[in-house]
Amino acid sequence: MDKAQPNNPLLGLTLKTILELLVAHYGWERLATKININCFKTNPSIKSSLTFLRKTPWAREKMEQLYLNLDKK
Repeated sequence: MDKAQPNNPLLGLTLKTILELLVAHYGWERLATKININCFKTNPSIKSSLTFLRKTPWAREKMEQLYLNLDKK
């Protein structure tokens, strides 16, 4: 798999890991201001957020992009 996507910075990271890192960095409240989705605003949890993100490609892409931009700061 590494040969198929050698330049993919998300390779090897799970959605759960990315979400946990973002929550640790921003906290739920600030994360909800950066990505305006209800699962980050109303009674947030890793489990409910993962369920939503797995079903909603646009939200997952926003979260992944936020994670990628985290390294540039």
